Amino acid sequence: MAAKRPRPQLHQEALKDHCARWTGARQEVFDLLVKTEQHLSAQDIHRLCRDSASDIGLTTIYRTLDLLDKSDLVRKVHSGDGHVRFEYRRSAHADHHHHLICSGCGQILNYRDFEQEELELVRRTEELLARKHGFLIRDHNIEFIGLCPECRPGGRRSVITQDEPDAGPDA
Repeated sequence: MAAKRPRPQLHQEALKDHCARWTGARQEVFDLLVKTEQHLSAQDIHRLCRDSASDIGLTTIYRTLDLLDKSDLVRKVHSGDGHVRFEYRRSAHADHHHHLICSGCGQILNYRDFEQEELELVRRTEELLARKHGFLIRDHNIEFIGLCPECRPGGRRSVITQDEPDAGPDA
C-alpha cells in the first residue's frame, strides 16, 4: 500500500472538511498552482503534468480543483475565452489584486497597483453593501473585461476594425 502524502501543512484546517484523503496527484496539482503566477485551466494543468511525465487524468484534476475551490485555497477566474482558470490564494489580503481579462484572447492580467481613490471607492462600496443587505463581506473579486493591446482595434490580433465603436469609457 502506498504511503499517504501529507496535506499541505499550512492548509490542513481548510482541507479537513472537504478531503478525506490527500493523494500524490492532488499534491502535484496543488504544487503547480502554488509555484506559478499564471492563471491555469484544468487543461493547462493536465498538459503540464503530461509534460513532466505524470499520468494524472483530467477527471482527477477537475476533482482536485473543485476540492481546492471549496476549501478556498484557489480562486476561480472566468476568462474571456470561455474557460475557467484557477489561481492559488496566497492569503486573504497579502496578495490582493483584481483582474483585467481580455475577451479576445483570454489573457488575464493581475492588477495590483491601486490608486488611493480606487481603494476608497471599494471600501465605501463594501460598507454600503454590508449595511444595505446586512451582509458580512469577507473578500471581493473585481474583474474588468475588455480587450488587451493586441486584440483592441489596431492591434495584431484585432477582429474589430478601427471604424467600430470602442466600448471604452467615452463610448
